Amino acid sequence: MKRALIIDDEPLARMVVLEYLQDFKDQIEVLQECGDGFEGLKAIQQLQPDLVFLDVQMPKINGFEMLELVDTPPAVIFATAFDEYAIKAFEAHAVDYLLKPFSKERFHKAIEKYLAISPANTTTKNTETLLEAAAQSPAQNERIVVKTGTKVKIIAVQDVEYLQADDDYVSVVTAEGAFLKNKTMAFFEKTLDPGQFVRVHRSYMVAISQITRLDPYEKDSHLAILKSGAKIPVSKTGYVKLKQVLGI
Repeated sequence: MKRALIIDDEPLARMVVLEYLQDFKDQIEVLQECGDGFEGLKAIQQLQPDLVFLDVQMPKINGFEMLELVDTPPAVIFATAFDEYAIKAFEAHAVDYLLKPFSKERFHKAIEKYLAISPANTTTKNTETLLEAAAQSPAQNERIVVKTGTKVKIIAVQDVEYLQADDDYVSVVTAEGAFLKNKTMAFFEKTLDPGQFVRVHRSYMVAISQITRLDPYEKDSHLAILKSGAKIPVSKTGYVKLKQVLGI
């Protein structure tokens, strides 16, 4: 028996999925319905489902942001309306996606596809790759969602001063403090606006708006002095990138 969650802010949409799942009641058990991403995140962490029916466009945090916070994401069938970036991500990596409103026949196809896939093909890696692709959407680049203990914090990109590599995480530094995100520097380099953020060092990425001056340092390197007073090392390559962006 597969164990599933339904995460959607629309009660009617959840009801439709529940109704259609009656035809698979001997194969799929619904553990819980969730009305937003916070509730969904908590349920996934506590219940460890095999499958999630997930809407993307939800209040507070969206479906993609919620999945980013899950350490071991389950298989996902999306039931939503979405943009072109999401479609590409879904087609390549999701178990399936259902464009609302969807018919019972289309829903059956998605379930049959899921049941036919071996567990090895519905693992964390698929969902992580999906998130990497979906992150190319401009709508995903306006904020960074992080976990702080049991809470979720939403950081507006314009509040970020710099990012620093921290083992398997990236430390997102703001005036409020530093917050760890389970992503790589390469991920942020691909997804953040290159006109606003520059990777100035192997371990650092800086918000251009935060730089007050560039001071010479050892050999061919420099230090970027930020409004906060932070001193960020700038490599030779990083200095060339900065000069291009700043037009100097």
